[in-house]
Amino acid sequence: MRPAFKVYFSMFRIRFNHNMQYRAVVLGAILKGFLWALLEVLGYLAVYRTYPEALPMALSHTVSYVWARQSLIVLFIVVFGDGEIYSAIQTGEVVYDLARPVGLYGRWFCQSASNRISFALVNCIPVLALGAILPKPYGLSLPSSPEQVCLFFFSALLAFGVTVAIAMLMYVSLFYFISHRGIRIIVTAVTSFFSGGIIPLPFFPETLRRWASFLPFGSMQNMPLQIFCGNINGRDAAKGIILQVFWLFALVWAGRAAMGAASKKVVSFGG
Repeated sequence: MRPAFKVYFSMFRIRFNHNMQYRAVVLGAILKGFLWALLEVLGYLAVYRTYPEALPMALSHTVSYVWARQSLIVLFIVVFGDGEIYSAIQTGEVVYDLARPVGLYGRWFCQSASNRISFALVNCIPVLALGAILPKPYGLSLPSSPEQVCLFFFSALLAFGVTVAIAMLMYVSLFYFISHRGIRIIVTAVTSFFSGGIIPLPFFPETLRRWASFLPFGSMQNMPLQIFCGNINGRDAAKGIILQVFWLFALVWAGRAAMGAASKKVVSFGG
């Protein structure tokens, strides 16, 4: 195992163990995720009862999409936690991170990833289980084939990487602003809408849906969740995964380049 990888893995493990200590937060997240998903499902049921033939997804697919999205929401939202990173940039403590023998991009990437995974592990399975035991049409339908399961997990891993890579670009942008609040609000609104975090992309108008699917936002939660619910499969799923791979490499490369340029402009005053 390469020394650099050992360092990043140790950072990931330390942050993961730290986040697993807050049991009350975990229980609150499970309850919130279950109730919010149930409310969304009830809203969609009302819409489907009004005019089901005009909607682009089958009811069972939409219900499964909602449950899976709410269960995995922590993995696929760009703005989540990472208060230490915001504080380090705002207070100037980032100079200590730059002085360490570990690359800042890799260190923050691992920290951001572990924050999301630790919360998702304790939130995902309980909410999915609760959704699965509900009767039809309120409950979700699990993937029906091993191929669908494999495609979902692979796509979800890539979507998670794309999400963290976009978050890294947001962190770099904060080097150039005094406050991070405005940037976080804008990033939350844009990424949530265009990634299918508010309504699934198939519900978008045709032109907007095509653009959103091609942009990196469409390679976030949209792709794995549509595979999970069975709305896309086969060749369409393979094309989506190839696009995810492209955006992951492109965003990581752009993030590293932007981080290098921003870190050269950091100025430290005092001792």
